Amino acid sequence: MVQIGPYTIDSQVILAPMAGVTDQPFRRLCRRLGAGLVVSEMVTADTRLWNSRKSSFRLNHSGEAEPRSVQIAGGDPAMLANAARMNVERGAQIIDINMGCPAKKVCNKAAGSALLKDEALVAEILQAVVAAVDVPVTLKIRTGWDTEHRNGVTVARIAEDAGIQALAVHGRTRACGYKGEVEYDTIARIKESIRIPVFANGNITSPQQARSVLERTSADAVMIGRGAQGRPWIFREIDHYLRTGTLLAEPSLEEIREILQHHLNALHQFYGEHMGVRIARKHVGWYLQAHSQSSSFRKLFNQLESAAEQTAAIDAYFATLGVAA
Repeated sequence: MVQIGPYTIDSQVILAPMAGVTDQPFRRLCRRLGAGLVVSEMVTADTRLWNSRKSSFRLNHSGEAEPRSVQIAGGDPAMLANAARMNVERGAQIIDINMGCPAKKVCNKAAGSALLKDEALVAEILQAVVAAVDVPVTLKIRTGWDTEHRNGVTVARIAEDAGIQALAVHGRTRACGYKGEVEYDTIARIKESIRIPVFANGNITSPQQARSVLERTSADAVMIGRGAQGRPWIFREIDHYLRTGTLLAEPSLEEIREILQHHLNALHQFYGEHMGVRIARKHVGWYLQAHSQSSSFRKLFNQLESAAEQTAAIDAYFATLGVAA
């Protein structure tokens, strides 16, 4: 169990925030399948941009399980503090600050992992956001800006001193992006240096690997990002293994079809048919990437324009695998 302010997280497996992936339908699905905590897609701290269609979906948390954790991104302390307050007014129960995203379009605006270059600004931002809201504030970082500037331990101490209540660490530098070995030893050093909960993130794709990372880093939980794309049941698999030491059976094709159809339906309902159909395409690609015979089907699926066609196509695809609708 992990404690974040007044909230007890009863699983050591957490869904990482991922822009364009961890929308409300996906978060609800991952909670249902064993994630102890799910974090929203990154929301810009510039509230002037919240009137956009994209932001309206990202700011919608109705019907979600508690605690609702919302990630904000930006580089201006006052703007981030204001965004935190406004998100709390809209139902956020945990505010997460993004200092981990390596994307150029985020870093070029002096946000995400670009902030790690300026430790004084990091302190100013964290202090401003913590002071602005009466809910727990958490932080996501990388191990540093590049391999010459691994300042994760220093930033972790700044975070704890500022009142941050949990820290997620992606075990690579900003310069590494998502390539190369994950620095689990750096995460271990960060964990040693602070008392608040630490979540280890980076390339965790199996229950055995999750346990190995927890043992190697002494982290309080693992945070799963890309490993959950198309495999949202990874949360229950890891949770079960950490609790019992035994492996759950892989989901049957029948259950995968059921989960996928449930996900499709949720996307169509949440976004409306036109947008939901388009967003569903990438998720279906992830679900079926392990199927050697799926590439021709995916090309066909990506041309479908209606929710009914997508639902029927998934049933037809699984029927070719011997799964009756």
